[in-house]
Amino acid sequence: MSGETSGGQQTTAADPRRWRLLALLGVAQFMLILDVTVVAIALPHIGAELGLARGTLTWVVSAYTLMFGGLMLLGGRAADLFGSRRIVLTGLVVFVAASLVTGLASGAEMLIGGRIAQGVGAALLSPAALSVVTKTFQGEERNKALGIWSALGGGGSAIGVLLGGVLTAGPGWQWVFYINVPIGVVVLIALGRTLPADQPGASTARLDFPGALLVTAGTGTAIYALINAGDRGWLSVATVGTLAVAAVLYAGFVALQRVVGSPLMDVRILTRRPVAAGTFLILVATALMIAVFFLGSFYLQHLKGYGALRTGLLFLPVALATIVGAQSAAQVIGRTGPRPVALIGLAIAAIGTALPAFWDSSVTVVVGISVAAAGIGASFVAASTTALSQVAHHEAGLASGILSTFHEFGAALGVAAVSSIAAASIAGTSSTGFTRGFTFAAITAAASAVLALFVVPAAKPMANALRHAH
Repeated sequence: MSGETSGGQQTTAADPRRWRLLALLGVAQFMLILDVTVVAIALPHIGAELGLARGTLTWVVSAYTLMFGGLMLLGGRAADLFGSRRIVLTGLVVFVAASLVTGLASGAEMLIGGRIAQGVGAALLSPAALSVVTKTFQGEERNKALGIWSALGGGGSAIGVLLGGVLTAGPGWQWVFYINVPIGVVVLIALGRTLPADQPGASTARLDFPGALLVTAGTGTAIYALINAGDRGWLSVATVGTLAVAAVLYAGFVALQRVVGSPLMDVRILTRRPVAAGTFLILVATALMIAVFFLGSFYLQHLKGYGALRTGLLFLPVALATIVGAQSAAQVIGRTGPRPVALIGLAIAAIGTALPAFWDSSVTVVVGISVAAAGIGASFVAASTTALSQVAHHEAGLASGILSTFHEFGAALGVAAVSSIAAASIAGTSSTGFTRGFTFAAITAAASAVLALFVVPAAKPMANALRHAH
């Protein structure tokens, strides 16, 4: 990638500063992913101190996920039109400010409002940052960069459980949000000096706000339906009706994109096999990851009676396994192509989730989800490498937004599925639900491994992908 920093210095693909840039963007992305799971451990303490009902506590997590997932396509398209640098910095400012507000919350309104604003900032930052990564690195280096990115994403979810336990048991739940402020400010200053200026899209193009409204409403409605499916029932009128509304909104979005002058996205991008395969992999991998983290956390805290800190510490090997799996995949995917990596990764995930399904013990649960995390980490690399392998620079933000949107779909789907299947165990009445939940995850991973043979392209990632668009 070539461009100028704010100081007017050139940044090229051979510039060693590109790795510093990846590190800074990675830390920013790490905070966004962390904020999904770091809050889960703190919820009981937040509820007790602020006097919040169970339904309100659910929205502390869901409000962030809804906005994060719902606005992702808008954030990706904005990066393509207005420049990734501008959108990355704007998203980070919004996220940091919202984190401070959320930590200062004294009631439900301020708390939920802060989480909504955090989600808006995350939706701007995440796809724009991934767009920078895909345009900055080429060939084998891009595989390594995406491996690091995937490791931060998967590892961030696991470390979120650990950090949530440490902070909640230590200085208090407010620091789950406060910690983003000093880190975010440092990253913001560093990115302001390091992030290259890029050329925005064609000056005649405009942001398709009606399309953005439709796709955001559709995505938010679908995620809302999935979040509540566990409580309402998968075939209930409320769940089916809400999903039907989401389908209508999506249909309206597709129809609008065919006639509007500056569409939010060329819907034909979803018909490209690499993009379709990548979104399938990211959906499954995220659903599995969130499902096993959810099951593991509730198993250790509710069934075994472990405290927040002890539960968090037991997730340390899970985080390390995710990082090892992602980095191992990044080292070999350039030689093997994404199909073997996806197949092996999902197979390992199936083996890992099957362990606690057969043997009920704390050790088996930790070992099982650690093994599964290694396979899931590899699957993340296969997903991002596949989806982003053949997109031009002017599509990088959009493709990143699509991938990130399906990441959030997967998270909502994973929680909805296992919370429904393991309902009795989550309520603390038996361990049968946990066994069923892990069994379902193992079957899903195994079936997805078989599907990967047919949907993931066999070709190796193009060494010069994206280079033509320089």
